Amino acid sequence: MDNLDRSRRRFAMALAAMAGFVDAVGFLSADGYFVSFMSGNTTRLGVALGTDVPRALVPALLIAGFVSGVTLGALVALRAGARRKPAVLGLVTLALLGAALARVAGLHEAMLAGLVLAMGVLNNTFLRDGEVAVGLTYMTGALVKLGQGLARQLAGMSRQRGGGEWRSWALLWAGLLAGAVLGAFLQDRLPLGCLWIATGWAALMATLGLTLPAEA
Repeated sequence: MDNLDRSRRRFAMALAAMAGFVDAVGFLSADGYFVSFMSGNTTRLGVALGTDVPRALVPALLIAGFVSGVTLGALVALRAGARRKPAVLGLVTLALLGAALARVAGLHEAMLAGLVLAMGVLNNTFLRDGEVAVGLTYMTGALVKLGQGLARQLAGMSRQRGGGEWRSWALLWAGLLAGAVLGAFLQDRLPLGCLWIATGWAALMATLGLTLPAEA
């Protein structure tokens, strides 16, 4: 976040909110499993392997789906070059559309597959030298950077790093939290409509991605 201009920071916050929205819907639809937070699924996988092996299948499949999404998104980003943001987000939109259609058809497993694939793809939106520059679906790294930035602020060292960079990480985290609140609210009250909202959200972000300056 430190190296992004204001428009890209806002873009990242909106995408983190979308990720929180989708993860909340997935969490409530998948018996407490996650479609974007693979650390949580890994812990559940380990617990299942240690206590009840058959229950390990669900988290294992979700992790595999997420990695597949990351791989597919990375391939698309490499092909798209300077226009990787709208290309990656277009793929996210298609995956969410598939999830929404699967929910309407009553295909629960296919819905979860679409959600986890979309979240894996999404992490290829912000890249630097081929590596993820801003994680949009997980916030541990953002909170670490937030804490480190606060420490520099308290130690009077913030001017050396541009000052107040911790605020961007705080807002990124807040975006994911706000999206999760909205996703949980709509999943509870509008279960058949919330994934269509997520799909429209992704399509809007893909369109906005076209307005950002092309990247090298």
